[in-house]
Amino acid sequence: MLITLGVTLASYLLGSLSFAVIISRVMGLNDPRSYGSHNPGATNVLRSGNKKAAVLTLVFDAAKGWLPVFAVQHWGAEYELAAGTAALAGLAAFIGHLYPVFFRFQGGKGVATAAGVLFGVNALLGLAVALTWVIVAWFSRYSSFAALAAALFAPAYYAFGGDVAWPYAEPLLGALIVMALLLVWRHIENINRLVAGTESKLGAKKK
Repeated sequence: MLITLGVTLASYLLGSLSFAVIISRVMGLNDPRSYGSHNPGATNVLRSGNKKAAVLTLVFDAAKGWLPVFAVQHWGAEYELAAGTAALAGLAAFIGHLYPVFFRFQGGKGVATAAGVLFGVNALLGLAVALTWVIVAWFSRYSSFAALAAALFAPAYYAFGGDVAWPYAEPLLGALIVMALLLVWRHIENINRLVAGTESKLGAKKK
């Protein structure tokens, strides 16, 4: 129990590292919370015009979701950690990104970190969800809509994949469902703009 609590807390603290802010500071860029969508994420960092900073933000935000789940699933057995601990670790890292203790609980929307958690659960699952995002984004031209679609498909893919493609565990399915709901919640403003027809499209120039 103590080890599980320790892993969960460590995962939350790791998730609380807002790499959009950290990388921007290191590279001498403006705080991503001060421009654009004010969201500390890779997409908003890209608005600074620095592609390298955006890519680094994307990679590190995904890595902090991947690492706790991957570590528990591959080395947790030595400490008698079950799938429930992996689920808690992934969910804690994701919540840490949304509500980071180091940044006044003002975090991002969690798309990259959620993707990292999925790759931690299983690489095929992560690829399936990533491909869903690419397909939806390609045809709709809306990044937010693609993120919402991918978030909702993720638990379905996991549930129906079962033991065929990846080890199935109810705690992990529950964590993926909670993450999907939180992702939808964090995209409420985007949903409102999609309904109103004012959401910006991928590649569209601002007027």
